[in-house]
Amino acid sequence: MKFKYPLLIIFSALFLNTFSQSNKEDSLMFRKLYEEAMLKGKSYENLEILCNTVGHRLTGSPQAEKAVELTRKMFLEAKADSVFLQAVKVPHWVRGKKESAKIILAKQDFKTSTDKIVAATNRIYSTEILALGGSIATPLEGLRGNVIEIKNLNDWDKIKKYQVEGKIVFFNQPMNAKTINTFDAYGPAVMQRSVGAIMAAKLGAIGVIVRSVTLANDNNPHTGAMRYNDSIPKIPACAISTKGADLLSKLLVEEPNLEFEFFMACQTLPDVMSNNVVAELKAESGSAAKVEYIVTGGHLDSWDVGEGAHDDGAGCVQTIEALRILKAVGYVPKRTLRFVMFMNEENGLKGGEEYAKLAKRNKEKHIAGIESDAGGFAPDGFSFEATEIQKQKLKAFWKYFIPYGLHDFDRAGGGADISPLKDQGTAVFEMMPESQRYFDYHHCDLDTFDKVNKRELEQGAFSMAALIYLISEYGL
Repeated sequence: MKFKYPLLIIFSALFLNTFSQSNKEDSLMFRKLYEEAMLKGKSYENLEILCNTVGHRLTGSPQAEKAVELTRKMFLEAKADSVFLQAVKVPHWVRGKKESAKIILAKQDFKTSTDKIVAATNRIYSTEILALGGSIATPLEGLRGNVIEIKNLNDWDKIKKYQVEGKIVFFNQPMNAKTINTFDAYGPAVMQRSVGAIMAAKLGAIGVIVRSVTLANDNNPHTGAMRYNDSIPKIPACAISTKGADLLSKLLVEEPNLEFEFFMACQTLPDVMSNNVVAELKAESGSAAKVEYIVTGGHLDSWDVGEGAHDDGAGCVQTIEALRILKAVGYVPKRTLRFVMFMNEENGLKGGEEYAKLAKRNKEKHIAGIESDAGGFAPDGFSFEATEIQKQKLKAFWKYFIPYGLHDFDRAGGGADISPLKDQGTAVFEMMPESQRYFDYHHCDLDTFDKVNKRELEQGAFSMAALIYLISEYGL
């Protein structure tokens, strides 16, 4: 019998034999890390400070800059060996005056039971919207027009220009409630938010309404990034709450010629300078592997609604806490560890791109990137992208997490901010928490500190520190 990967099998066997000899020591280290996180954890306390003293942190805002200085100090308090700021040029979009919207059904005379003609007034329904991040404003008097509803993006290719021209396109595709992991439902639904304005403007639409990308049924609209194409006219784009979307859809059946009117005052200002915040724990003296790096992070910016608690304040404080608990238990890493507050994940990814440029420019070999950007809920496991050899090594790691409630290590994917490192051969990981509630809060006013559970948040911080420890000890 011929083996397809003989070297891989031999290498994996040698690794597993060496790894098994350290099982007891590694299990003890996991216990130390867990007890430090759960008994002396600082992540919940730090998140409360971040949310309550800074709040939301839209790229380019004063709050974002305040968060840079705050987390720099938190890294120093966590006893990082060094902390530095990495300059990043970022976009500066502002929401402006609060948005408003209404659905207008035209006047219609009707007969009473005595055949008397009665003149009816317009029926007007107010509804909650948020401008999508990056959108242009409506005219000062607002934008008003008839509406065409698209319930499934797959139907768009059947739509003709005459059906759309001069109208407001209403993209009303919900997240698929049948999916078990809600992140699997997010991707297909979010496309209408991302590129809906481009698609609609190409056929002559004057504006776009997008159903909020959430499984919740409420009056809270969810914002998020959208894109334009400079060769196609730019039109205003807003997110409507799911209850508002259901109402609009129902009324369109009753009165296809109804009108939608909305007002937004958002604008894009010139780019500004900001910073990533980078902390380090140095590799042990004389370590043969000290030229290798492991980077861990979350994104410091958030949308300008709520407090950015789950997205991604949780990931930021877990990153700081991972450094703190590794230091607190006396661990000296075999690889250099970096911990990063990335700036501008939400509407540009400039922080992640600049960090990858730094690594390439300095010829730093990053063997792993780990990210937390899926909320502060109880961790289920890690998704990852790695080579076949690396996957064999990782199989030996996962058993250590089982006693701590982590069980899902079969999902592909890594975090957005560390994704630019993949071109440099870096294996990327994202901690995957329990997903059912995340999109209730994502990008809306409800994403506040009180929605985060202390114990779940601290379990996530432990999980990140534990994975850092294993990769630092054994490499990839």
